[in-house]
This record gives sequence, C-alpha cells and structure tokens, in this order.
Amino acid sequence: MIEANELTRYYGRFVAVRGVSFQIPHGQVVALLGPNGAGKTTIMRMLTGYLAPSGGTATVTGFDVRADRLAATRHIGYLPENGPLYPDMTPVALLRFFGEARGLSRNRLAARIDEVVEQCGLQQVAEKPIAKLSKGLRQRVGLAQAILHDPAVLIMDEPTAGLDPNQIRRFRAQVQQLRTNKTLLLSTHILPEVDAIAERVLLVHEGQLVFDGTPDEMREEGSLEQPFYRLTQPT
Repeated sequence: MIEANELTRYYGRFVAVRGVSFQIPHGQVVALLGPNGAGKTTIMRMLTGYLAPSGGTATVTGFDVRADRLAATRHIGYLPENGPLYPDMTPVALLRFFGEARGLSRNRLAARIDEVVEQCGLQQVAEKPIAKLSKGLRQRVGLAQAILHDPAVLIMDEPTAGLDPNQIRRFRAQVQQLRTNKTLLLSTHILPEVDAIAERVLLVHEGQLVFDGTPDEMREEGSLEQPFYRLTQPT
C-alpha cells in the first residue's frame, strides 16, 4: 500500500532525509518513530505529495505521489500535526467544504458526514464553531476530515501531541477501529504510543532509517527506551 524507495530530501545543503526505503502492506499499523528533528514529518509530507523528494520515489496504492499526485491523494487521508482547521466554521461546515473540494457527490457527502461525525464522536459539537472546541475535539474534527473520503491509507503526524490521557485513550480506540480496513502510518516520539498502537516500528534518526521491525524485536530487557536511546545518539 505504501512504498518508499531511497527517499531523499535536501533543504539547501542540509540533508533532512537520506535514502529511506520501506514497504507497508495492506492493513498494517506502523509507527514512524524518532526524536524531534529526525525527519519524520518530512517523510510524511513526501508520502502525501505535499513535498517533492529531492531523490527517490514514493508510491501509495500503486500511484507515484510525484508523477500522479492527484490519483494518489484520492487514496490518502492525512492528519498533519496541528492541522489547519478554519476556526469560524463548524465541524459540519468544514467537512462539507473538504468533501466538495474532493468532488464527493451531494448524496455521498451527506452520508459520509453523518458517518464520520458519529465515528469521531462529534454529535454534540457538530454545529459549534471550531474555535470554541477543546484540543481533543479539534483533533477529532481533523481525523473526521482525514477519513471523510474513506481512504485506504491514513497518515497521521504526531496525532496524540497535546492530548490528555483520556483523549489519548479515545484516540487509541479509534485507531483500533480504523485498522480493520485501512493501512495506518503515524509518526510519534512517544514510546508508550508505539506499544499501545503499532505492530511495526520504523525508527528514524538524522534522516536515516536505523530500525525496521516489530516493537518486540526492538525491545531490550522489556523496554523500548534503551534501544531508542542507543539508536538515536548524535553522530
């Protein structure tokens, strides 16, 4: 469903991502793990077509995100960290706006809005301005927007950042629900999230992939902390 081949990205002379390659099959939940500044967001932006790679290729559901970006994005839901939500809109108005932008038919869009509002628990705030919603509720609105067109692939950048324990618990439950029919890739630097959600870890350090395996394969003496520290020491 997702394939990266020697993905590389330069910002001027600075190498943000260097030769990253991996494949993610259908239905897998993968954590893109790494310290702040490791290159996680840059990788995700290249996978979603928001950022062109300086080298290498990326495909999603068989479509090259650079050569055939529009076709690829039809199959991608993207939840960026602190994603743009129009504060004067209500959740329903925002979903209608994004659905129309994606070309969903009127009947299909109305049905999908009802479905994602229920799925993301937004019934009580569906007509309330987004500016008045809590951080956790805004995150739910962002997730509803990302899955509105029922994509096969869902990519989320630091989706639990700033959420309280109750909100994190709800998000984890939503991931368990979504994993039944979607491929999920989410970035994080929070180790408990890896254990709670992911079945596979891609650990990135200084723009390079330094580990690819299951959480149990990464674990040392019952903990993910020690291998994380060892694999992400400054070079």
